[in-house]
Amino acid sequence: MPPYLKLALQVLADCVVVTLLVAFALSLSSGGTPLDDLGPTLAEVWIYVILIATPAHWALPHLYPLMANRGPAAKWSVFAAVLAAISVAGSIAGGVIVFVLSLEPGVTLHALLAYSVKLSIFLALLVGVVHAVVILLQDRLHAAETSLHEQKIKYEQVLKLASEARLAALEARIHPHFLFNALNTVASLIPTAPVQAEGLIQRLSALLRFSLDANQQRLVALHREIKIARDYLEIEQARFGPRLRFAIDMNGDLADRQVPPLAVQTLVENSVKYAVGPARDGAEIRVRALADGDGVRVEVADTGPGFSAADLPAGHGLDTLCKRLTVLFGDEDPLRITRGDGWTTVAFRARG
Repeated sequence: MPPYLKLALQVLADCVVVTLLVAFALSLSSGGTPLDDLGPTLAEVWIYVILIATPAHWALPHLYPLMANRGPAAKWSVFAAVLAAISVAGSIAGGVIVFVLSLEPGVTLHALLAYSVKLSIFLALLVGVVHAVVILLQDRLHAAETSLHEQKIKYEQVLKLASEARLAALEARIHPHFLFNALNTVASLIPTAPVQAEGLIQRLSALLRFSLDANQQRLVALHREIKIARDYLEIEQARFGPRLRFAIDMNGDLADRQVPPLAVQTLVENSVKYAVGPARDGAEIRVRALADGDGVRVEVADTGPGFSAADLPAGHGLDTLCKRLTVLFGDEDPLRITRGDGWTTVAFRARG
């Protein structure tokens, strides 16, 4: 609905209400208006109300912004003066129309104007003050709601910044840890297998590049994460030889699903450290990515001795990964650790 039409309908509705109320009040004050006189009374009141309410509806909203920085006394004084001036002008014009239409037979124009001006000023100030108080309360309510909304937005922004800072701190603890292990592996091969070490340095370079890029990202494509996990496993396989056996199974349709950077690598590193390292015969590691609704489920299983979530000390790689997943996806228990048929499986679900 156009603003001007909406305003016109509002003015019309207000005029109808005020006309009925004033006509009813006049009827009571005169001991009850006969039914035959009710039409002329309503017509007379309607003339005055239209001539006073219409300019008041136009003038007062323009007056409020001009008086916004003034004190209460100045505001109400100007408001009353403007409303009284509109009432006088409207009642004079209305009195002339009523006199011409003979709605008050036997009453002189001078007497009609004197009565109508006094009554109009009184009623206009009464209705105007009530209307102004209602508008003032609405403005304060709106200001309070706006302030509350702004505070809510700021609170959400603070929470977001805190979460991002927490996530960055957790990631910073992971990156140096896994890079240190990878560098140790390459360094141990240089004296005995320099050619092999040279090839592994290329994989380590990819790990370093990915680590630096991951600092700027919250989620990465699954195929990139799987490649980094494979590079890491191949570096570690060069160290452990046949003691480390691994397989990676990922459906090509899931390649672009989004997962936290270094999440799969953290699980793989945990299997290498606690399943392959301590066992004389080593262990097998199996990485799988499965579709899971609008996300992806990643599983890393190994044939190591197994563990439970309660065994994870604070600051452990999986404990840190668990906190990262909670920050990113809101899951309170994001890692699922199960044991069966000689395999320990750690899985997480990523949405994105």
